[in-house]
Amino acid sequence: MSSARPPDPDPMPQPPEAPLASDCCESGCPICIFDLHAEAMQEYRKRLAEWRERHPDADEGAK
Repeated sequence: MSSARPPDPDPMPQPPEAPLASDCCESGCPICIFDLHAEAMQEYRKRLAEWRERHPDADEGAK
C-alpha cells in the first residue's frame, strides 16, 4: 500500500518566472517579453485572489 498523497485538486497558483534582462532582444518589439510577463503577473494575481477566496483558512506561510 502506498503512502503517497494524492495531488491537490486546487493547488495554490505559482507566479510566472520573471524574464532576465538578457532575455530582451532590445529591438523595440511591439510586445516585449517584459510586457508578456506583466500580463502573466496580472493573471497570476487574479488567480491567487480567487484561490484565497476558496481557501480562507490557508496559513500565512502559503501567501
